[in-house]
Amino acid sequence: MINNFADNQLEKAKILSRLKRIEGQIRGIQGMISKGRSCSEILVQIAAVKSALHQVSRLLIENEVNSCIYSSFFSNGLSQEMINDIMGIILKFARE
Repeated sequence: MINNFADNQLEKAKILSRLKRIEGQIRGIQGMISKGRSCSEILVQIAAVKSALHQVSRLLIENEVNSCIYSSFFSNGLSQEMINDIMGIILKFARE
């Protein structure tokens, strides 16, 4: 069901923008390590990256659920396969 994500250009752009920001943060952390910055400063930045990735995950899940619900309006409702897919994604996310 994730393949429906490619059809939503606005959501795709939002996710890619966030990922590019995260990429910049990672490069910043690499620079901090190279320059010998303090462990606490580096860990603060790592926490920020983890939080940003968590938000990307939430957006992806939200998009998937919305996609399934939207497509259910044009079919015979939510299939068991769709429900299983959604639950699988949510359970994977909950383990993080």
